[in-house]
Amino acid sequence: MEGMRRMLSYVRRCVDDYEMIHPQDKIAVGLSGGKDSLALLVTLSELRRFYPHPFSLCAITVDMGFSGGTDYHLVQELCDRLEVPFYIQTSQIAQVIFDVRKEHNPCSLCAKMRRGLLNRTATQLGYSKVALGHHFDDVVETFMLNLFQEGRLGTFSPVTYLSRTNVTVIRPMLYAPEKAISYFVRKNQLPVVKSTCPADGKTKREEMKLLLRQLERENKGLKHRIFHAMQKAGLDGLCMTKLKQKHDNDLK
Repeated sequence: MEGMRRMLSYVRRCVDDYEMIHPQDKIAVGLSGGKDSLALLVTLSELRRFYPHPFSLCAITVDMGFSGGTDYHLVQELCDRLEVPFYIQTSQIAQVIFDVRKEHNPCSLCAKMRRGLLNRTATQLGYSKVALGHHFDDVVETFMLNLFQEGRLGTFSPVTYLSRTNVTVIRPMLYAPEKAISYFVRKNQLPVVKSTCPADGKTKREEMKLLLRQLERENKGLKHRIFHAMQKAGLDGLCMTKLKQKHDNDLK
């Protein structure tokens, strides 16, 4: 696949830096059908061929339950080619959020409900780790959103253990820029499932994405400086000290 070497470089480095994968891990990829989760699935599938710690994969899609349904047959075909089991967990999340609660800002609640169902499904299937497709730009955008909207410093953690479901969430694409992911998905014609969510493209995150794009044009390298500042501060597990110690030990 075109661009696979670059994607593997981002993912392998992140997985190694944060010790995300251990021998015999069973990892469920949260597969929304969007470009990020598809890129994650394909890259992890390739990584398992040579990674020193053997691990197994499955893909789980949480169907939101929008009227008219969503066609996942091309995603199923991709999983079949990759020899990755694919599970669809149906839900009524869309009805709860938009019809029952009539949320004006639905994204936060939606994400919590989807992740909760994803984690429970993974546990029921016997998978103890869940891999999510958050990438480099997501980390920076989330940091800025938390700062602007809530007045606090915080972002995604590379590795998070959830005691309630006994699941460890990993984010292997935290080093991968969105631009590289988009290129990879487009060049390899991965079967992106178009979102039918009425809030798609109308969120605070989209506004922050546009703001950061403008700031990056005026201050080249800004996003990388923000990311490295979070690493140096050890914010939410993005600990530069740990990475330096690991590097020093590797040199011994």
